[in-house]
Amino acid sequence: MYAAIAFIPIVFTVIVMAGFNWPAKRALPAAWLITAILSYVIWKMQILDVAAYTISGFLSAIDTLAVIFGAILIMNTLKQSGAMGVINRGFTTITDEPRIQLIIIGFMFGAFIEGAAGYGTPAALAAPLLISLGFPPLCAAMVALVLNSVPVNFGAVGLPTNTALNLIDPSLIEMGADTGLFRLQLAKWVAIPNAIVCPVIIFVAMAMMCKIYGKEKSIRPAIECIPFILFSAIVFDIPYILLAVIMGPDLPSLLAAIIGLGATIIAAKKGFLMPKKKFEFPEPSEWESHWRSAVVETESDNESAGKKMSTVMAWLPYGIIAVILVLTRLPQTGLMNILNVAEAPFAIIIRNILGQQGVDWVFKWAWSPGIIPFTLVAFLIIPLHRMRAEQVKAAWKETGQMVSGAAIALMFGIAMVQLFRFSFVNSSGLDSMLLEMAEGLAALAGKAYIVVAALIGVVGAFISGSATVSTTLFASLQFETATILVLPQLMIVAMQIAGGAMGNMVCVNNIVAACTTCGTSGAEGRLIRSNVLPMLIYCGLIVCILGGAILLGVNPVPLN
Repeated sequence: MYAAIAFIPIVFTVIVMAGFNWPAKRALPAAWLITAILSYVIWKMQILDVAAYTISGFLSAIDTLAVIFGAILIMNTLKQSGAMGVINRGFTTITDEPRIQLIIIGFMFGAFIEGAAGYGTPAALAAPLLISLGFPPLCAAMVALVLNSVPVNFGAVGLPTNTALNLIDPSLIEMGADTGLFRLQLAKWVAIPNAIVCPVIIFVAMAMMCKIYGKEKSIRPAIECIPFILFSAIVFDIPYILLAVIMGPDLPSLLAAIIGLGATIIAAKKGFLMPKKKFEFPEPSEWESHWRSAVVETESDNESAGKKMSTVMAWLPYGIIAVILVLTRLPQTGLMNILNVAEAPFAIIIRNILGQQGVDWVFKWAWSPGIIPFTLVAFLIIPLHRMRAEQVKAAWKETGQMVSGAAIALMFGIAMVQLFRFSFVNSSGLDSMLLEMAEGLAALAGKAYIVVAALIGVVGAFISGSATVSTTLFASLQFETATILVLPQLMIVAMQIAGGAMGNMVCVNNIVAACTTCGTSGAEGRLIRSNVLPMLIYCGLIVCILGGAILLGVNPVPLN
């Protein structure tokens, strides 16, 4: 009974977001309020405890929000300076083959933007670029969404995976686990199965493009491109896995995309493994009405000004970011031991919030990618690109508007999870709400939970529009359920993260944003229906790979 009661805020969130289209910034505050009421009335927590853990949740969200703000600020600053226009135009001279453009722009460039910024920005940048190269607008939106999946696991400098780690760290510490080892092993087991899925998803996206939007209406042109698809997957996957294994979750998507982007551009220009016969879309006059864009693009003053900027100067800020991240994340440099400490002056610490013993908050600002390098480099761009005051102001204003909704959602989402986790601090004698839910799920699903875990991640992304929010909602629940079922906690959390990534293909927020960007508003239902197939293929493969490993006895970090 108590498990069912504890699930009420989650069920409420699913209903109002999926059924009534409530945005996360409205649904999650309401869900937190329900959780707070249940904590006080049913679990009999003290009001001061409820308030303290809520404030702790609000403060904990700053870690995530700093990364989101800094990453999006960089992107908006580059847009205002004209650098993003220079980067975009650089792609138009590489090749006129749409299948190769799909890989270079839709996947590699999209993966780079995902690794650097995340939060829906890849589709917002890659899809319009594909449209400018002759893709039907609805096709561009479809492939940009499908391809923005594998990189999402480590998007925005590893945010979804790092969020999961932040949430389960208290449980790991209680179990006496080596949190550093768990971090590296989780990154490894997120990277490996998603790297295996990578060429499959690229092929599926290309096959859908050829079948639905191609002149031949056949998947044969995609089959002809398999050698280049495999090459592209290899040059992305190798650094993707190595970076995850060696350095953890911060850099795999960002640096693997830079390496893959360079390799595929060179290969395309040299004609390496290129298909012999060119793929073609029908003439625009033959396009179906819902393929078309209702938006007429005009060149902005910033884009015109950006034409005077060199390609090297346009890419330089991202290069500086990559160098700083590598230097601070490589153990050999020694900077990690200096910056990644929970001590002043490199951290902000608040202990015993509202006088409640043990309710603490630590923000390691010097270690946060949102501060160093993102915000730091955003300031550096101003003199580098000779930006005007109004351009800087516009970049900061747009960033604030974009992040405000995510801030509300994450603050209340993490506060809700804090109450779930610490509701054992009560006078009722009940276990925490989180543990009650986990025991209920364990009893319901049993060992078949390995099939369900990834789908929970998909549901979280579908209702919230974010892999990070999905992880915020469900990572702790997945960990505790795996503990009860004596399943490898690390592998189940890896399934959660992958589920959130693949859920990006079908989540309503991303679909609406992509259609709006591409001028195809009204075709959202078509996109959801088309993208369900690759999402299910992705989910099935992840379950087979990670579930199969679990059945074979793989447990990278055994816990008590």
